[in-house]
Amino acid sequence: MSDPHSHPNQFALLGQRRFAPFFWTQFLGAANDNVFKFAFTLMITYQLQLDWLPSKMAGLVIGALFILPYVLFSATSGQLADKHDKARLMQLVKSLEIAIMVIAAWGFYAANVPALLGCVFLMGLHSTLFGPVKYAYMPQQLSERELTGGNGMVEMGTFVAILLGQLLGGILVDTPIVGPQHVAWACLALAVAGRVTAQAIPTSPSTDPNLVINWNPFTETWRNLKLAHEGLAVFRSLLGISWMWFFGAVFLSNFPAFAKEVLHGSPQVASLLLAVFSIGIGIGSLMCEMLSKRHVEIGLVPLGAIGMSVFAIDLYFAASGLPAAAPYSVSTFLAVTAHWRVLADLTLLALFAGLYSVPMYALIQLRAQPSHRARIIAANNILNAVFMIASSVIAGAMLGAGLTIPQIFLAVGIANAIVAFYIFLIVPEYLLRFAAFVLTRIVYRFRVVNDERIPTTGPAVLVCNHVSFVDAVLLMAASPRPIRFLMDAQIFRIPVLGWMFKLAKAIPIAPQKTDPATYEAAFAAARAVLADGEMVCIFPEGGITRDGELQPFKGGVMKLIEGMPEVPVIPMALGNLWGSYFSRVEGGKAMVKPMRRGVWSPVSLTVDRPMPMATVSPDGLRTRVQTLLAGAAS
Repeated sequence: MSDPHSHPNQFALLGQRRFAPFFWTQFLGAANDNVFKFAFTLMITYQLQLDWLPSKMAGLVIGALFILPYVLFSATSGQLADKHDKARLMQLVKSLEIAIMVIAAWGFYAANVPALLGCVFLMGLHSTLFGPVKYAYMPQQLSERELTGGNGMVEMGTFVAILLGQLLGGILVDTPIVGPQHVAWACLALAVAGRVTAQAIPTSPSTDPNLVINWNPFTETWRNLKLAHEGLAVFRSLLGISWMWFFGAVFLSNFPAFAKEVLHGSPQVASLLLAVFSIGIGIGSLMCEMLSKRHVEIGLVPLGAIGMSVFAIDLYFAASGLPAAAPYSVSTFLAVTAHWRVLADLTLLALFAGLYSVPMYALIQLRAQPSHRARIIAANNILNAVFMIASSVIAGAMLGAGLTIPQIFLAVGIANAIVAFYIFLIVPEYLLRFAAFVLTRIVYRFRVVNDERIPTTGPAVLVCNHVSFVDAVLLMAASPRPIRFLMDAQIFRIPVLGWMFKLAKAIPIAPQKTDPATYEAAFAAARAVLADGEMVCIFPEGGITRDGELQPFKGGVMKLIEGMPEVPVIPMALGNLWGSYFSRVEGGKAMVKPMRRGVWSPVSLTVDRPMPMATVSPDGLRTRVQTLLAGAAS
């Protein structure tokens, strides 16, 4: 794997072989899916008159056929992706796509609808096979610092491909007399191009070559869900992503009717809605890397959820009470000022959906066990399919009950707020990272030096100076994964902060002289955390500095690592935090005069190289932290 610092941003990945061929293979596949499906839907709707498949049912039937393989074969596809080389598997899947498009080409030439419906099912199978490979390939080729940007590029590329595919399919099939033939050749060309790019994807070895394939999709699906449930953060992220697809499917499936019945627009207006939605998703996906500072930053997820609800609810008000009118063309639609609010709501709703989904995908890739990562992603695909089917059923029932489309958008926006609140309560890491995200980007201007030295896997002891009541929150923001903190039991009594530290599962510790039981229990709990392969942070000064100077280090860190197998000990230093709102100044008081340092004041965290346990001592650690502080101040 190349140096994660070897490129400036996510776009530079398009110049690297480990990502570019994979990206274009995924892009061309998504485009082909949508050229084919959209052109076929329009052909049935406008060009063919079939008694057994009415035009108003065409979209539902085609959508159901495409998604059915996700339910039936995702479990098998996840096993195949874990068992075999992912590059080779992608190449075989793209060869299958060419074969499917040969049949589809004949179907378009002969106007054979049953054959084309069969190809819809087979293209769903193609996408089912490709999905787990796609998301399991990225963490093998990209570092933790690149995962968010890589996922953002893939999400952006997918929605751009969907948009361009539907536009191209609509234009080609509408060509008089020879439209279906043009669609046939375009689909075949896209499939061949995808196979060519797949050939350049670098080898990505099997993560579980001895896996025995279970061909029973039902028992394997249950097994995959149990595997995912072993990591609760991963499993609940799967549920969060599936909810996002439920949420998005309500809007995407209702765009044609919304454009016609509520906005009084032409079919081109429905295409405009799809375009702004796709652009919003793309922008939000690309923003994730910048906002996360090239880490897997799940603090963006609550931000995304808030935006999704706010703009879904506002869309109800923006779309309510619009006067009836003759069908608008795109130009006349855009000439009405009230319609710009609708477009802004859709764009921002989609943008925040991008901020919501990309970190969740990256979290699953980072935290899932590599040996069964693809199977967990396959389980996610099954859940996504079930949630999308449920969204269609529920939205249809709401329409049947007499609700308007804007009222459905309102209901989904309110439901999103409730679901998000529930998810963040049962997975407090999201809320904690959100708090850390706000603190480090609004209250402080937070700079982390050598953050790559914080390990992304395995146990570690982090040792840091203690300057303020929010030191732990700042360290959370710097770390790509959770940290368990040994913290003074008195801090848990502070309103809000105490609640946050309880959510973070911080370990309360008290002085040995005053509360020996709590003291011993704290170290026992911390050793158990290290034994589970997690990180523990200790503030060896024993309390927050009262004068801004580094205090003597106590022996707690030695007690923590005593008798443990080799665990790296990593010195860290928080700089320029003394004198801020959350530190002790003015007679030892904290949290007085909130604006005494202004807004967005600069603070830093410097991370030193790990120390072997044999070289660790309180004085040696203090010297290392003092050197880091001196370097940060210079």
